[in-house]
Amino acid sequence: MSLPGLFFTALLVGFSGALMPGPLLTVDLKESLKRGASVGPRLVLGHGLLELALVIAVLLGFGRFLDRGAVKGAIGLLGGAVLLWMACGMIREAFSRLALKMEGDGPRRGLPPVLAGALVSLSNPYWTLWWATIGLSYLTRARELGAAGVAVFFLGHILADLTWYSAVSFAAAGGRRLLGDRVYRAVVAVCGLFLVYVGFWFIDSALGFLGLPGVSAVLGGK
Repeated sequence: MSLPGLFFTALLVGFSGALMPGPLLTVDLKESLKRGASVGPRLVLGHGLLELALVIAVLLGFGRFLDRGAVKGAIGLLGGAVLLWMACGMIREAFSRLALKMEGDGPRRGLPPVLAGALVSLSNPYWTLWWATIGLSYLTRARELGAAGVAVFFLGHILADLTWYSAVSFAAAGGRRLLGDRVYRAVVAVCGLFLVYVGFWFIDSALGFLGLPGVSAVLGGK
């Protein structure tokens, strides 16, 4: 994969995770109503610093381990399976009553948004699951392109978070809904379909690392 391709897929997969309702979205909405549109970027700063530390720790501690074909294959299969599971859930939710609600519980009053972004992410089991499967799968592929690959992957991923949470924060602070529920569901559905593609791509690559015929080869009768 080229650097532009890595950036584009990391950006869209990042959007797929950011768009789904969760603790960080709840904090973003609630605190933006009280503190203004700057809450979103500050939350993402804390969230991003935590993820950057995680990326550095993974690369420093498991670099050689990740170079093994069997490890790449196992991580790819697991990451692809989780992506397909996420995709099914997103598509199902998009055709149900998924809505962008302007309410919810957040951290205790007075907690700085940067710190809240890190603590809320760290306490979210979904965040841990994402990085243990999908994030790690992306890192193994990004490392093949060297330091530039890792930097491009992280840039695409964090840019998705920054764009979405800043937009939500701006909408909440403005006291009006800039994104209707129908548009929101359509965006979630498109991201879900994209995850199906990326999930099969992860699995196809993983089978290659394991010396097995890939999905494309099986479908092509080879």
